[in-house]
Amino acid sequence: MSVKNIMIVGVGGQGTLLASRILGNVVIRSGYDVKVSEIHGMSQRGGSVVTYVKYGDKVNSPIIDKGEADIILAFERLEAYRALPWLKKGGKMIVNDQKINPMPVITGAMKYPEGIIEELKGKIDLTALDALALAEKAGSVKAVNVTLIGVMAKSTEIPYEVWVDAVKETVPAKALEVNLKAFDLGYNFQEVC
Repeated sequence: MSVKNIMIVGVGGQGTLLASRILGNVVIRSGYDVKVSEIHGMSQRGGSVVTYVKYGDKVNSPIIDKGEADIILAFERLEAYRALPWLKKGGKMIVNDQKINPMPVITGAMKYPEGIIEELKGKIDLTALDALALAEKAGSVKAVNVTLIGVMAKSTEIPYEVWVDAVKETVPAKALEVNLKAFDLGYNFQEVC
């Protein structure tokens, strides 16, 4: 198998790192070589968090260069827009249509850009959804990350059962039931055009 490149982007506190651990467990269970690299930019203060996950028969480097990501999983719309240069031609982006104001917007130094999802729709293969609403339906807004993993899982060649086993292995027991519901809601999400 050729190397697959997945980039997970979000804001500190959204659970991007747990999502990357689930993904890492899935590809290990599937028998692939995997490399994971995390970049934390003031993540504890709502700053950007980026994780690169590369897997295949043999992976030499954990870094994904611009234009190489097969899938970008974005937990917030501005982070999706910032990550766009990393998406390869023909790649797929999955975006939680949530707005989290970065510090320059909070302080009034900048305005949050409008129309991000609409602009992305015109350029790329995009799945945009309100993952926060699906997570609430599952029982906790904290399950947004696993909801998005469920959406992404549907677009991979890896069987559903492998994903569910990885969620069970990775998510703490006290939150497992809610997260399994969130995963299923994401996995079964149908975008209405």
